[in-house]
Amino acid sequence: MNAGLTEVVAVIDGSAVDRLRDERLDWRFKAVPADAWGSTVGEYAATKPHRTALGTPLLTIDADALDHNVSTMAGWCARAGLAHAPHGKTTMAPALWKRQLDAGAWGITLANAAQLRVGRAFGVRRIMLANALVDPVALRWLGAELDADPEFEFVSWVDSVRTVALMTEGLTGASRKVDVCVELGAPGGRTGCRDDEEAVAVAQAVRRSPALRLVGVAGYEGALAHDASAEGLAAVDAYLKRIGRFALAVDAQVVTAGGSAYFDQVGDLLGPMTSLGVTVILRAGAYIGHDDVFLKGVSPLTRWGGDGFRPAVRGWARVVSRPEPGLALLDGGKRDLPYDEGLPVPLDLPGAHVSALNDQHAFLRLPAGTDLMVGDVVRLGLSHPCTMFDKWTLIPVLDADGTVVDLVRTFF
Repeated sequence: MNAGLTEVVAVIDGSAVDRLRDERLDWRFKAVPADAWGSTVGEYAATKPHRTALGTPLLTIDADALDHNVSTMAGWCARAGLAHAPHGKTTMAPALWKRQLDAGAWGITLANAAQLRVGRAFGVRRIMLANALVDPVALRWLGAELDADPEFEFVSWVDSVRTVALMTEGLTGASRKVDVCVELGAPGGRTGCRDDEEAVAVAQAVRRSPALRLVGVAGYEGALAHDASAEGLAAVDAYLKRIGRFALAVDAQVVTAGGSAYFDQVGDLLGPMTSLGVTVILRAGAYIGHDDVFLKGVSPLTRWGGDGFRPAVRGWARVVSRPEPGLALLDGGKRDLPYDEGLPVPLDLPGAHVSALNDQHAFLRLPAGTDLMVGDVVRLGLSHPCTMFDKWTLIPVLDADGTVVDLVRTFF
């Protein structure tokens, strides 16, 4: 990754994104009514249907909250002097990637080869792969893709000498070197070199490789803390300081860290490196949907107070059974709603809570006297954006009145 990388405006193929509106609606898309089948996405949106015209279970995006979250993060990064490569795996929605890029994002971060191919199918010109790429089939494809498009800028991660060897072998015959960052990890974390001695050996191996070029240092602090406790924040601080020290030791051009939970610490501890000519790249992606549970409790903007990110994604499920007092069964379950970082939250039923999800049902516990009947629809707050979007191939975007103003296509 050379200086020219920061001079090229990140690009996605806008015409490819626009063509998504030409897709014909049919039975493949959950919650789309049969009377819309045969229409294109654009034609159906132009009829301005109301949310109530859609089936349940349903997932929707709030248009105002979406716009607010994109602009809020863009503004924060601009003020902090950080580049932003939002993690596209959160949504796998090229139309939402385009919004982020149009707002000033440096590029898009992805997590595996399948996602990388989606990015390239929509002409994303600058991609960070926040992972090690060692699959020989994917490496051959990547080498050919880089050779075929001189404007395609790509960087991935390595955390072992073995990874370097496999990448070097898999890229045999490619004419362009692949830019890589050495990933630092920590005991109990996810991937990444556990100590600096190992990281130095990896960096040296990259420099010897005829297929790779060392450009920087990478890490993910979210694997080391799960809340905003003093202990958790201190662990993140220590880890980010280690990344900064190692980046200086290897003369890194790029340093990247930062999900949606601790990006303020990335700005505080790594941001000053920009004065040395280092490009500091934040990868926060979940902020675009935010949530009502997990991120709401750890997001820096929430912790600081003021107008932070807003929950933009809602679930809607219909009561299909009231089999006993205090219990309603809804028609949305694990196949429709996220549950790995907290269960859905009923937003308009004080005292009610979801106690469990089955594959296709939610168990809604109700206080005595709650007036909820079979056929009623319950609005649900959700937790963990990274597992909201993956259950839906087409997600309606609603204005404040509940009118469908767009439909977002995902590619999981």
